[in-house]
Amino acid sequence: MRHGLSTHVFLQQRLTPALLESLVQGGAVAIEVFAARHHFDYSSRSALQEMSGWFRSNDVAASLHMPLFTDDPHWTRHTAPTLNLISPNKGTRIETMDEVKRALESAEQVPFTTCTLHLGLKDDQWDTRALDDSLTAIEHLKAFAGPLGVKLLLENLANEVATPAHLVEIARAGHFDDLGFAFDLGHAQLGQSMPEAKDAPAKSALELAFEAFAPVAARVAQVQLHDNHGVRDEHLWPLATAAPGSIDWQSVRGWMKELPAESVALLEIAHELGDDPQQVAEQAKAAWDVVGL
Repeated sequence: MRHGLSTHVFLQQRLTPALLESLVQGGAVAIEVFAARHHFDYSSRSALQEMSGWFRSNDVAASLHMPLFTDDPHWTRHTAPTLNLISPNKGTRIETMDEVKRALESAEQVPFTTCTLHLGLKDDQWDTRALDDSLTAIEHLKAFAGPLGVKLLLENLANEVATPAHLVEIARAGHFDDLGFAFDLGHAQLGQSMPEAKDAPAKSALELAFEAFAPVAARVAQVQLHDNHGVRDEHLWPLATAAPGSIDWQSVRGWMKELPAESVALLEIAHELGDDPQQVAEQAKAAWDVVGL
């Protein structure tokens, strides 16, 4: 698998070529750019030119993560996601769709090849409405992203809608054979309260996630790597010690090796204001040793 890093680790800062360089120093041959206007302003001509120039001058694959926040000049790390492609509120769905399209338009200049989508927020429930809204959102965004050369990836979340099993069901129901998947190990680790986990209490949430994604393993374009203690979505660097609730990287290493060689193992780590780029690069190198890839 190819090593990747997400700019999520620098989300509180404006994204610059210098920060991208530090991710390359950390071993990244692929970089996920997190679409947030205070970080990567996809509506700014100068920001697009800067990002386009850097990626076209460096042999680094570029992927995009959909925006999760409205344009808020007072954004902080405590700001909760507000954009929701499957919100019960039609206005929110339209607003989110428009914002994702604006972000996707950046692919006209920046050579993004994939865009990761979130279906729903933390407490969204799985039902017929959620399925229908998911199909509608994906259909519209596929039609928009296709001519730009961008492939959409569905990411599993810690909600009932975007479990691995439900994402596979959504792709099948919509006959979306050209959709890819972003398997988020940290989110899967938090899935013990999901319906499928309650039906199979003898299996861990990670085991159930592996089983659900097995039929579409060839379409898993990213494995998002971050750790937590099994309670909340912390986006920690992979923990070297077997802390309570943390991911047992040895147990998942074999499964990851079964994925296509071109898949990206992507470190998607929490952000702190003023994170030192050189320190991030060193922590990334250490993380690859912990994960064993």
